[in-house]
Amino acid sequence: MKEIEFIINSEKLEALKHVLDQCSSCGITVDFVMGYGHQRGLKQVYTRDEQRGVNLLPKISVRTVVPDKQVDAIIDAVVDRLATSSFGDGKIFVRNVERAVRIRTNERDSEAL
Repeated sequence: MKEIEFIINSEKLEALKHVLDQCSSCGITVDFVMGYGHQRGLKQVYTRDEQRGVNLLPKISVRTVVPDKQVDAIIDAVVDRLATSSFGDGKIFVRNVERAVRIRTNERDSEAL
């Protein structure tokens, strides 16, 4: 099993949910986060001579856990749908998940998804 984490702009959440639903994702967890990438956040000009950096930008973190065999298809579908070739499109991280347990039924691992 793998956990896939998507760090995206909040306006892309509905599109991401739609893609994950089409890929038969079993569920998602959404967190509001802040951060920056290679551009170190947005720069805003307040006066002619003064620039202030806004280094932490609001983002959404969406996580889902899926069987190993679904990872590549999900990533491809998300990139196809969400990519604009612009800075700030987001990041995708994939991590191993060793165990999963559905507390209500005590189902384990892939059955718990």
